[in-house]
Amino acid sequence: MGRLTGKTIVVTGGLGLIGKAFVHGIVREGGRAIVADLGASQITASKSEIGDLDSEGSITFLDLDICSRDSIEELIASTVVTNIRIDALVNAAFPRNKLFGTRFEDVSYESFCENVNLHLGGYFLTTQRFAEYFTAIGVGNVVTVASIYGLVAPRFDVYEGTDMTSSIEYSAIKSGLIHMNRYLSHYYKGKNIRFNCISPGGVFDNQPQLFVDAYNSYGMTKGMLNPQDLIGALIFLLSDESAFVNGQNLVVDDGWTL
Repeated sequence: MGRLTGKTIVVTGGLGLIGKAFVHGIVREGGRAIVADLGASQITASKSEIGDLDSEGSITFLDLDICSRDSIEELIASTVVTNIRIDALVNAAFPRNKLFGTRFEDVSYESFCENVNLHLGGYFLTTQRFAEYFTAIGVGNVVTVASIYGLVAPRFDVYEGTDMTSSIEYSAIKSGLIHMNRYLSHYYKGKNIRFNCISPGGVFDNQPQLFVDAYNSYGMTKGMLNPQDLIGALIFLLSDESAFVNGQNLVVDDGWTL
């Protein structure tokens, strides 16, 4: 306990499935979490999403559009003006359009570009603006949620019998994020800023049982993860225990990709 005491961490997509779990983990380890999401400043709704953790003012809710430079810079400025130093950024947002998840043959060029721009582009922009802030203060840490599908090709057999598939955009985005962080770790050499990824396996979100059973058959112990299964990796990368871990991709998938 207390591995993040004194640290302030911005979690983009902090109201999402994984983002909420991350916020819980940060606060339990003594950190301050800034929930950065579309509509997050609607405090009443946001608190009901997060739970009872904000009893000591350890969570701040701020609106953020990761595809807007003005929105990102406003969030940084509004935090700095309160004399709070931001120690880390966690990229956990999952922006996508209504056509996301369409079969490869049916994906339009326009939809593909929009999804890549929203997700990979949004992470690029947010990381770029925070990297400038971290450079100015002389220290920083960025943890990005990637995916095992940024490392390996999808196992399409697990989708058989369902209306689900693994989208081409998702693989392109997640592989791009992993290499973007490697690029940045070299680009900012000597600047005391770290860039790492967490690549989760499948996370349970009420998927059809047929899919869950097929997916789990490739796992070593559990198969599909719960968001809470990713917290340990996140805390490690945010803490001083990983001070010399940079440009890495930490896979948490129950051995699914073996």
